[in-house]
Amino acid sequence: MTHLANYKSLYQEVILDHNKKPRNYGTIENASHHAVGHNPLCGDHISVALNFDRECVACIAFQGESCAICKASASMMTSAVKGKTRADAEILIQEFLAMATGKLNLESPNQIGRLAVFAGVCDLPMRVKCAILPWHTLHAAFNSVASASTEADADPMHAPIGNA
Repeated sequence: MTHLANYKSLYQEVILDHNKKPRNYGTIENASHHAVGHNPLCGDHISVALNFDRECVACIAFQGESCAICKASASMMTSAVKGKTRADAEILIQEFLAMATGKLNLESPNQIGRLAVFAGVCDLPMRVKCAILPWHTLHAAFNSVASASTEADADPMHAPIGNA
């Protein structure tokens, strides 16, 4: 089995696992930060809610109706940013968006870690928006913006966050 075949197999396993058993799925009562994200192309619709303890993400949850890639991305995102400072989470957002759009050199130092299973999504243009919607929505929540979209001018592919 080639390296590429192993990678695709791992990608599929991770997507299936997080789709069937999403981590941090649900709501948070009295969340201090919240945003709703929508991808009209795929029909993904998710919300992200969180609370900070000082500058760290103390608790985070997501919910909504979305495809398997979006749900897996949101599940892994919430696990990855929980306990991180806002600044570190923002760096991770930028790195994930750059990776998903093929602009991150995974050989250079980064914080991606296990999220690297999504690196191949850049080769699937119709699925990039599915993978990045949760991250775009988290960025909106951090900045007290009520909603995020992958439509027209709000499309993160055309209005990048940071360097992504």
